[in-house]
Amino acid sequence: MPGLNTTPEHGGLEVKQAQQTEYAEWSALSAEALEAQFNPRVSVPDFARFDALRAPLNAEASARLKCFEDIPYGAHPLHRVDVYPAAQPSAGLAPVHVFFHGGYWRALDKAGFGFVAGALVPRGVTTVVVNYPLCPAVTLDEVVDSASLAFRWVAENIGDYGGDPGRIVLSGHSAGAHLVAAILADAGNSAALRGVAGAVLISGVFDPRPAMHTSLNAELRLTAEMAARNNMEARIPRVDCPVSLVVGGQEPPHWIDMTLRYGRNLQIAGMDPAIHVLPRCHHFNILDQFLDPGSIVGRASVP
Repeated sequence: MPGLNTTPEHGGLEVKQAQQTEYAEWSALSAEALEAQFNPRVSVPDFARFDALRAPLNAEASARLKCFEDIPYGAHPLHRVDVYPAAQPSAGLAPVHVFFHGGYWRALDKAGFGFVAGALVPRGVTTVVVNYPLCPAVTLDEVVDSASLAFRWVAENIGDYGGDPGRIVLSGHSAGAHLVAAILADAGNSAALRGVAGAVLISGVFDPRPAMHTSLNAELRLTAEMAARNNMEARIPRVDCPVSLVVGGQEPPHWIDMTLRYGRNLQIAGMDPAIHVLPRCHHFNILDQFLDPGSIVGRASVP
């Protein structure tokens, strides 16, 4: 990828030993194997360096691009978006890209993802980077509701910033991909979904149930009922837009399976998702795809 050399060297012996030699359903895995399969920070021990490598790109985007910061879309202090308007084309409004960050619904901030706008605004795309409340201060139900609230705000208001509400691409990474799937499946979004021209779901955690059995649940505080109703592998989108599902070939097998199962769910619903397992990519360097306009993610990000 331009400007970054993030070829991974990970998968230490302790992680490999935690992976069972024969494939089993996630519910049959040991506690150690569940942690290795469903906690990306375990499978990529040097995860922090990838955020550090992108930090200069975030700073460059902040310095170079016009940005309307911290626009409220709801009452919570983290109901905020940053809008990076593209130069308005002579033909009318610019296409729109809305990005939801990951962090397993309990970490990270939109400030770490300005590089997405840095990659897309020069291509003529008005870019929105979303913040949302995080666990354990709120429940997963409230996180999901916040994502839909943010999406509806964009659909109703992006025209004020030169964006076209009829040409919106939604994207998300990890927990953010789950939130995009939830937006697509929410009946309350039906009117706004008519403007969705595509969705890019990157390395998604579509089923929260395994996380209940990892150390992550100390912050997530998931119950069986909450995890089940937010299992996007069992939810059908309410809009038949182009969907790109992208996951890293170096991610743990059970993590990859969440993307494959979600894709199969879309196929059963009569959709035709593009499903990509990318070689040399793991959970953290896969975001570098945004930096290359010719990559799978780069191409799918613009309607």
